[in-house]
Amino acid sequence: MEIYWFESLDSTQSYLIDALKAGALSAPVCVGTDIQTNGRGSRGNNWIGVSGNLFISIAIKREMLPEDLKLESSSIYFAFLMKELIASQGSKLWLKWPNDFYLEEKKIGGVITNLVGETLICGIGINIVSAPSDFGKMDIAATPYELTKAYGNLFKNLPTWKQIFSKYKIEFENSRDFFTHNNNEKVALQNAVLLEDGSLLCDGQRIFSLR
Repeated sequence: MEIYWFESLDSTQSYLIDALKAGALSAPVCVGTDIQTNGRGSRGNNWIGVSGNLFISIAIKREMLPEDLKLESSSIYFAFLMKELIASQGSKLWLKWPNDFYLEEKKIGGVITNLVGETLICGIGINIVSAPSDFGKMDIAATPYELTKAYGNLFKNLPTWKQIFSKYKIEFENSRDFFTHNNNEKVALQNAVLLEDGSLLCDGQRIFSLR
């Protein structure tokens, strides 16, 4: 996967989407930056930060994805791929449903996905060297560019959704002391049932990861 790296961008995801629409870039491709000044986060929040943290967005055509991966499962899928990569280097981070990276009880990053035509855009932000108050940072040393290269190499032979889900459903138990959001309302995960497509059944209501 080709990687385009910048010293500073407003948002890797906005840049990548604009470049795809203009025909300047084509999937599969990754855009990364040392500093992000106006990144996109979940529920309309911003994800900004200083040099040394990870800010990347990846574009991949849907036809290149595993046949059993549904669109609503993509945030969990791409987040767990990154989680497994970082964990293989000795980190204790874990994935809170559906797409937030945590160390113990503090969020250190997250994933957001968007569909542009038949191309899936996956944005990833992780606090590697510094974090705002109430957030955490990674427990191992890592270089954003080298981590991005290693992540990009995973796309040469992507695992199936079934393979990812078989591991994630065990890790999901760590999420039970936390909440998620559904239509801007907090939903406790204590008694949630994780379904095989990655969605949740909470108090009779089915909740999908749609970001």
